[in-house]
Amino acid sequence: MGRHRTDELDGGYRANEPPPRRRSRGRGRVLVPLAGAVALAVLLGVAAFVIFNRDHDCSGGKLALRVVATPDIQPALSKIAGRYNKAMHSIDSKCVEVAVAKEAAAKTANGLAAGKVTADFWVADSSLLLESVRKTPAGGALPQSEGSVAASPVVLAAAKSAASKLASSLQPSWVSMIAAANVANVDGPGRKVRVLALDPQKNSAGLAALLAAAGMAKKAKQDQALVGALKELSGQLASDPTALLASLTVKSGSRVPVGVTSEQAIYAHNTKKPEAPVVALYPKEGTLSLDYPVTILAKDPAVLKAAADFKQDLTTESAKKTLRDAGFRSSDGKAGDALSKDKGFTPETPQALPPPDGATVARMVQTWSRLNLGSRLLTLLDVSGTMALPVPGTNMTRIQAINKIATEGLGLFPADSELGLWTFSTHLDGKGKDWKELVSVGPASESINGVLRKEQLVRTFAQIQAKATGDTGLNDTVKAAYTELTKTYQEDKINTLLILTDGAGNDDPDGGVKNAEILQFLKKTYNPKRPISILLIAFGPEAEKGKQQMDALAKSTGGEAYIAKNILQVRDFFLQGMERRLCSPNCDG
Repeated sequence: MGRHRTDELDGGYRANEPPPRRRSRGRGRVLVPLAGAVALAVLLGVAAFVIFNRDHDCSGGKLALRVVATPDIQPALSKIAGRYNKAMHSIDSKCVEVAVAKEAAAKTANGLAAGKVTADFWVADSSLLLESVRKTPAGGALPQSEGSVAASPVVLAAAKSAASKLASSLQPSWVSMIAAANVANVDGPGRKVRVLALDPQKNSAGLAALLAAAGMAKKAKQDQALVGALKELSGQLASDPTALLASLTVKSGSRVPVGVTSEQAIYAHNTKKPEAPVVALYPKEGTLSLDYPVTILAKDPAVLKAAADFKQDLTTESAKKTLRDAGFRSSDGKAGDALSKDKGFTPETPQALPPPDGATVARMVQTWSRLNLGSRLLTLLDVSGTMALPVPGTNMTRIQAINKIATEGLGLFPADSELGLWTFSTHLDGKGKDWKELVSVGPASESINGVLRKEQLVRTFAQIQAKATGDTGLNDTVKAAYTELTKTYQEDKINTLLILTDGAGNDDPDGGVKNAEILQFLKKTYNPKRPISILLIAFGPEAEKGKQQMDALAKSTGGEAYIAKNILQVRDFFLQGMERRLCSPNCDG
């Protein structure tokens, strides 16, 4: 008989039941922590979701931030804004949506002055422009700018193919540029170099260049040269940097064209037209830079928060790199790979000139505006008997010398000037009338009997002869001419009476207007709100004798009298006359 087991219920196994499975050692101790980790992960996920959506909560919809920027920086800012929008920056449960429109800074500034700008956030290209705007009646309400997002130095520029030719004729400097552009410096570097500029009233780089050049001219005591340069440059303006840089690579004549623009504009040109590269020439005295200031125009509290957040985003290294890749420098002057030496740039930060204050900027803008007002000039030419006398040391008579002076001076006036010519002596146009109109005052480009008025003036000057028996009826002529200019005064022009004489003063045996009477007449007639200045140029050995009366005549109208020692001086005299028109009617205090 078999033996019965007694351990079937004592830790053994039950009949008809499978034996228990063997436990894996330690498995129970793993499952509990794993379950906890899963729970923790879920909790952390929920927390992250809550935190993420708290900072990127778009449940309230979108919050538009309207940015307007100058065309040069707009593409880079749009790229930065695109990344910003994707990051879902939230303000008061609304996701900020930044849109960057492009508009010339001058246009935006004019719109602000007129109250017609709807942007919330403005990136102009220069604080100089903002200073100019603040001087306007509407500009006083313009908020202060809130830092700079980029920089681009204003430099000289030349076609890479022509840059080597400049070494002997133009060193990169503001003073050299002034010398090359000075219309009166006919024997200077302008014979080999043609300087192009940007309109400072429409372009901030043009304004910065004007201010830098003016500052260096004053330091070098070249104020008259500056006036001559500005007069010439006013007729050599490019509409924008793109047009200016394109013209540098087009061969036209024997002179090498040199322009003034921003460093970034050169980079942009070379990127678009690698077949016609331009190089940057850095002025040795230093330069001013476009600084791309941010001005927040928004009024709505939520939009103000959005503007502040986007402004902060522009300070990130990612945003700075995007701007450097587009040819800009960081606001501290740091350049990126786009501005390398092999691409025609100097990566090191150029020396900075001291930035001008608001008053200086406003004064320069006014100077440019006044200098480029049209000219209305009536010339009175002395044809009295003494004008037939020879000039010692030359083969010319006094009238021939004066005619040469007049022709030199006429060359300084642009085609939109209005010019006319009278001669004066005694009894020139019937008994008792001491003057005669040879060419009526009118546009220089207007045709007179098939000949342009300016050309007609040159021909007339060449044919004029002195009246051998004529005396000098100067005072009667001045009174008649000044009266005529007063009646026909034009607001949009600088109205001037130019007197060319050998300087003997008034000599009228028939009587006529006396010296004291003409001064009294001029002082009574002169209107500082409608100024007509007398510019008097005398040439001849008797000139000094009449200097006191000549000075009195000119200064009674805010003008000036000059005595020419030689013919070439006339260029300087005309420039001095133009310089005075910038301060008229308060040139003498």
